[in-house]
Amino acid sequence: MTSERRKKFYNRVTIFDQARAKEQLMSNKNIGIVGLGRMGANMARRLHRKDLEVTVYNRHTEKATDLAKETGMHAAESLEALVQVLPSPRVIWLMLPAGEATQSHIDSILPLLSRGDILINGANAFYEDSVAQSQKVEAAGVNYIDAGVSGGVWGLQEGYALMVGGSQDAITQVMPFLEALAPGADRGWLHCGPVGSGHFVKMVHNGIEYGMMQALAEGFAILQGKSEFGLDLAKVAEMWRYGSVVRSWLLDLTADTLAKDQVLADIAPVVADSGEGLWTAQAALALKIPAPVITLALQMRWASQGRDDYAAKLLAMMRNQFGGHAVQKED
Repeated sequence: MTSERRKKFYNRVTIFDQARAKEQLMSNKNIGIVGLGRMGANMARRLHRKDLEVTVYNRHTEKATDLAKETGMHAAESLEALVQVLPSPRVIWLMLPAGEATQSHIDSILPLLSRGDILINGANAFYEDSVAQSQKVEAAGVNYIDAGVSGGVWGLQEGYALMVGGSQDAITQVMPFLEALAPGADRGWLHCGPVGSGHFVKMVHNGIEYGMMQALAEGFAILQGKSEFGLDLAKVAEMWRYGSVVRSWLLDLTADTLAKDQVLADIAPVVADSGEGLWTAQAALALKIPAPVITLALQMRWASQGRDDYAAKLLAMMRNQFGGHAVQKED
């Protein structure tokens, strides 16, 4: 055999071995889901519908039991039981609130895991917290993946957008689960980079979401305010969904809302914020990148929560003092 033929032969063998190794890595169909809120429960359902073996655990065990009865998946009564039932290398996906809830579960489950296991943090977490968590987790020989998850209550039907960070080996092992959760095996999910990058991309995603939502809300408020035209806001929203440059899923949801109720008389004008808008604004400041739309959209959410009430009262009194303008009294 000539040196050139020998080289081609060994290249083919190497490619074959790599493909076989990848196939073995991706053969694991078992996953544990910890946290069965609106997102976690539906993610478990979607994975189960894709013929993957799902074991669920929730601090309130009746949630896991009820989901198991509904779907036929397995429910674990404790974190210890969850770890015991999963084959190695174990894949455990945490879908818990960011902060103490996630950290306490990581602290509880880490001593139960073995080298080579994979822990996925799917919370809306601050990316720097994820980096810090990964250092402790990976020091124990366990792989850590941070996963930003978007899709809300529609994810079960439409699939989830997944932004993940971690080592290539760890991502390769969890690809069957990413492909099952995403809208398609080849779309809707991305290995963004090292640990922290997944939650960073998701953070900015949510900051953009704040700005888009604020613009839509303000626009329809202006339309609603022009009462002499008698505009049908539901028809305007529905028309914009086709051909318009502002068409989007958020517009689709807005159109659906307005079709049901344009007055919104029973809805309090209070908009909560999850924290990711604030983190995005802080990142923009740290990077010295102007982000006025995202920052102002965040501040408008704070305003809706009554956090500008004192300033508004003081502004009213200023107008009264210099111009004698009337001041409205609280009911």
